[in-house]
Amino acid sequence: MTTPASAHHSTGADPTPDPPTAHPTPQPARAHSFNAAAAQYAANRPSYPPALFDAIEDLTGRPLTGARVADIGAGTGIATALLHARGADVVAVEPGDGMAAQFRRTLPGIPVIRGTGDDLPLSDASVDLVTYAQAWHWTDPARAVPEALRVLRPGGALALWWNTDALDVPWIAEAADRVSRHFGIDVSAEKRNVDYRTADPSGRLDFTRRTVRWSRRVPVDTHLANIGSHSVFLVGGAERTASFLAEEREHLLRAFPDGVVEEVYEVVLLLARTPA
Repeated sequence: MTTPASAHHSTGADPTPDPPTAHPTPQPARAHSFNAAAAQYAANRPSYPPALFDAIEDLTGRPLTGARVADIGAGTGIATALLHARGADVVAVEPGDGMAAQFRRTLPGIPVIRGTGDDLPLSDASVDLVTYAQAWHWTDPARAVPEALRVLRPGGALALWWNTDALDVPWIAEAADRVSRHFGIDVSAEKRNVDYRTADPSGRLDFTRRTVRWSRRVPVDTHLANIGSHSVFLVGGAERTASFLAEEREHLLRAFPDGVVEEVYEVVLLLARTPA
């Protein structure tokens, strides 16, 4: 059981993100790596706070209740379930076999269609909102932006969001540094690289950015399973990943002697509306 400890909107200007960092593992391999870990992903990944969906309603100027929503790259359905709970009429789009199978087990009453954001299996002008939770970075924006605009109704919106680590929290920054050193990649820079320029390099969409900070308290084992479900671990090799997680457990138990970790996140939301 996870319990959000706090959530609030950021009112200050977001800092300019660092430039993107190359990763030695090809992007398709990282994207497909989740299918073999779908159950682990579903059980341990963080959710999203209610304030995120409040922000979406505020920026779109309409309630989610009754809205037709397409959740793209839906994975195991973490965001889809929350959109459905807010009263949205949701259809999910997911390319991965393992993720789609886990989605169906978790949310048997919500339709999931196989497909990608670069070639949406949806009709023209058929939805009010297109959402990407932790998934836009797996698309080609040159293809995904026109596809989103094609399926959106007039006055609709495209919403992209990511749970990013709150790197101003000392233990989180130190943990990110350990991951970077172990796997040879600046993970924190990769996570900070979330803004309108990377979302739509063509500049066709006018994104508004909101940040929602929140936290959850989870057992050490859940935290380790969460980070172990990220692509850098899934493609890093079983022995290399296991050695890191064993060492990380020791660091965490020194920081959290009671065995309960407080994960702190900043959800970065980018939302662009289409002309009415």
